[in-house]
Amino acid sequence: MILEHVDVLVIGAGPSGAVAASILHQNGVKLKVVEQAHFPRFVIGESLIPRCMDHFDEAGFVEEVAAKGFEKKFGARFLRGDDVCWFDFSQKFSEGWDWTWQLPRAEFDKTLTDILQRRGVDIAFGTTVEQVVFNGTDSLTTVHDDRGNRREIHARFVIDCSGYGRVLPRLLNLDAPSSFPPMAATFVHVTDKRRPQGGEGTLITFDVLDQKVWFWVIPFSDGRSSLGLVCPKEHLEMIDQGSPAATFQHIIQQSDYYRQRFDGLEFLFEPKQVVSYAKAVKKLYGDGFALTGNSAEFLDPVFSSGVCFATESGALAAKLAVKQLNGLKVDWEHEYEEHMLWGVDVFRSYIRDWYSGDLQKFFFHKKVNEDVKRKVCSVLAGYVWDKENPFVKKHDRAVRAVTHLLPEDSC
Repeated sequence: MILEHVDVLVIGAGPSGAVAASILHQNGVKLKVVEQAHFPRFVIGESLIPRCMDHFDEAGFVEEVAAKGFEKKFGARFLRGDDVCWFDFSQKFSEGWDWTWQLPRAEFDKTLTDILQRRGVDIAFGTTVEQVVFNGTDSLTTVHDDRGNRREIHARFVIDCSGYGRVLPRLLNLDAPSSFPPMAATFVHVTDKRRPQGGEGTLITFDVLDQKVWFWVIPFSDGRSSLGLVCPKEHLEMIDQGSPAATFQHIIQQSDYYRQRFDGLEFLFEPKQVVSYAKAVKKLYGDGFALTGNSAEFLDPVFSSGVCFATESGALAAKLAVKQLNGLKVDWEHEYEEHMLWGVDVFRSYIRDWYSGDLQKFFFHKKVNEDVKRKVCSVLAGYVWDKENPFVKKHDRAVRAVTHLLPEDSC
C-alpha cells in the first residue's frame, strides 16, 4: 500500500477546507486535501455573511472570486405579511466588510479549489476516508479513491473540514445531541424567468409564513434562484402532497409575496429535503486534530451562519496548526474551542429568539431603535466575536430585554 507523509491532512475541500489549505500553503506547510466528491457538486449554504470575507481575504481568494461575477449581497430583507425589515450591512455597529456574496455553491467551491490547485495545493477528489488511527498528535489515515485504490497518509495534524460528512465525529464517536428541536428544510433551484429588474430582483429575502415557518429566496447572478422552506419537522410532514415537487409547489402558493413570481416554474432538480439537520459534538479538538464547520456544529440556516463558522474555524485551525508544527505550545481549549463556541452560542441565542418570536417582534416593530438595529445587524453580518457590541457580549438576554419593552399595539 502506498504511504504518503504530510504535515497536515485536510479532510474536505469546501470553504472551510479551502481556507485552511490556503493558509497552510501560505505558511509553507506540506499538506494534502482529500475530498470524497468530484467538483463541481451541489451543496446547500448559498447565502454568505460579511465575516466570511475576512477569511477569504486572508486566504487570498477575493480578487479571483470577484472576477466570476457572483451576485453581491449588501444586506438581508425579512418579510411578514405587509411588514418589511431590511438590514443594511453598511449600517452595522462593528467594523468589517459591508458586503459578501449569494451564490451557487457548486460553482463557488469549484472556484476555490481551482485557485488552490493553480497554486500547487495537492487535492485528491473522489477520495474517501476509511479510518484514522492516532498515535499522540501523529495519525495514519487510510483512504481509497473511486477506482478502488487504497493508500495511507501519515500526518502530524488533521483538520476535519468534511462538513455534513462528519468524518472524525463518526469515526471517533464524537457526535452529541443538538440542543435544538428537530427542524426540516426543503429546497430547489429555478430559472427565475419573472425576476423583476433592478434591486428587487436580486434581494435575498426571508419570507415569514408563520412564527416557525419561513421561505427563502436567494437570487444568483446567472438568472437562477434558490428557493427553500424551513419549518418544524412535523409541519413538513403535515403539508406533504405526495411528492417533493408537489409539496414545493404547494409551498410557493403559501407566499403572498412570491406566489406570482415563482408559480408554475420548472424545477431544475427534484426538491431536496433535509430533516433534523442541527448537529453538535462532544469536543472540537483532540490530540492531533481539530473539527471545523459543519463537521463540528450546525445550528440553523435562518441567519446564514454555516459558512461563516466554517471559514472562521478553518482559518483558525490552520493558524494554530502552523503554530504547533513550529514547536510552539497551543492551548486548543482556550485558543480554539472557547473562541468557536462563543460565536456558536451567540448565534444560538439569536436563533432561539427568532423561533420564540422575540426577535421577529423586534424586526417588524414600527418604531425600531436604530442604534439597537445597528448592533443586531453586526450579529447578522457574522461579527459575533466583537464583545464591544453589547448585543454580542450579553447575547443570552439582550434581545429579549429590548423586545419585552416594546408595546404590543405598535407591531
